[in-house]
Amino acid sequence: MKEQTSIPKHKVTRAASLVGSGAKIGVSYAKFVVKKAITGNEDKTAFHEATAKESYKTFSKLKGAPLKLAQMLSMDRNLIPAQYSDEFSQAQYQAPPLSYPLVVKTFQQEMGKGPKEIFDTFSEAAVAGASIGQVHKATLGEEQFAVKIQYPGVAQSLNSDLAIVKPLAMKLFNIDAKGLEPYIGEIKDRLLEETDYLREREVSEKLISQSKHLPFTHFPSYREDLSSERILTMSWLEGEQLDTYAARQQDQVKRDRIGQAIWDFYHHQIHTLNVFHADPHPGNFIIREDELCVLDFGCVKTLPEDFYKDYFQIIHPDILKPENREKFIKMLYRFDLLLEEDTPREAEIMTSLFTESIELLSRPFIKGEFDFGDESYFEELALFSEKMRSDKEIKSLSQARGSAHALYLNRTYFGVYNICGSLKARVKTEMPN
Repeated sequence: MKEQTSIPKHKVTRAASLVGSGAKIGVSYAKFVVKKAITGNEDKTAFHEATAKESYKTFSKLKGAPLKLAQMLSMDRNLIPAQYSDEFSQAQYQAPPLSYPLVVKTFQQEMGKGPKEIFDTFSEAAVAGASIGQVHKATLGEEQFAVKIQYPGVAQSLNSDLAIVKPLAMKLFNIDAKGLEPYIGEIKDRLLEETDYLREREVSEKLISQSKHLPFTHFPSYREDLSSERILTMSWLEGEQLDTYAARQQDQVKRDRIGQAIWDFYHHQIHTLNVFHADPHPGNFIIREDELCVLDFGCVKTLPEDFYKDYFQIIHPDILKPENREKFIKMLYRFDLLLEEDTPREAEIMTSLFTESIELLSRPFIKGEFDFGDESYFEELALFSEKMRSDKEIKSLSQARGSAHALYLNRTYFGVYNICGSLKARVKTEMPN
């Protein structure tokens, strides 16, 4: 993968990159309109494919907030067409890396020395790259380390980046400002946390200490003396990328073991700790000797107690039973999923939508065991996502309903479902007490 020798830092040059990308997208859209006029064909597939590639190319060059937006949207097929989620999924661990001289510069600024003055060996080429930083492999004596280096200027450009990328995303995905705002707010909050590697190390060590009892699950250890605000050094965990393992592994027992480990990891953190690893994409996990290794705790979400109780009350499968219909409607209003200003027709649409989404989300919990190899379930999720994107009545209503905290939790659950689905795992599930 080609390395970057620089990242645009000034808000003017970063804005110019995004505006230039927007202009290219406009040309692609004009071509689509002309083709539609001539042929009558309304298929936007080619337009979406070209636009997704152009958008990702720009986002990956800028890193930071634009690339984080791509990473988040790649996990939310309810919001964007598949061409974008497929292209943006590269942001999970395949972003173009920075060149070695920029890495050396960061080390000198943070540690007062170059990486090869600190470690016995240090890979000049990054072994992985994502939205906030990239990872290099290093050794010191007999120990091997993964060293995460933050991209220059990520924290400083956060506010200006979000202000610039917001109208582009609104136009690109046909999302109104109110609908996009929770995503923008989430990116800002989590990015501010993720750019502080001192905080990440402290949070990671606490979560690991509270989760190390989980079977078939392993975590890195951290080196405080080799870390700083923009450099994070942890033990090297060798293994196979989770998505590669899922595509290769044929043994159902091993698939089930990894799926159960993923499920138990999230179930424990969400329901016991109320603090959880909020970034369940394949790039954050590897498989070593048919056991799970969790690599990165950069994105962590804390659930307020009141929200936690409300959320698991309303997604409990019993709430959708006919005898609980009146209670369900009252809960939708209580949690601002239905609004007093909704017309009867709008209330009907949104009630039907939330009934379907809650049924889909809660289905794996119902019988105490769920077969994530059931493709029909994911086909239903895909059909629901398509309806969310294409139904004009749904799109005309506000997308910003309920608590913003639900965005983190919904995304995490569906991320876990997708991982277990890629494994075709049969998992023992249960609702919290």
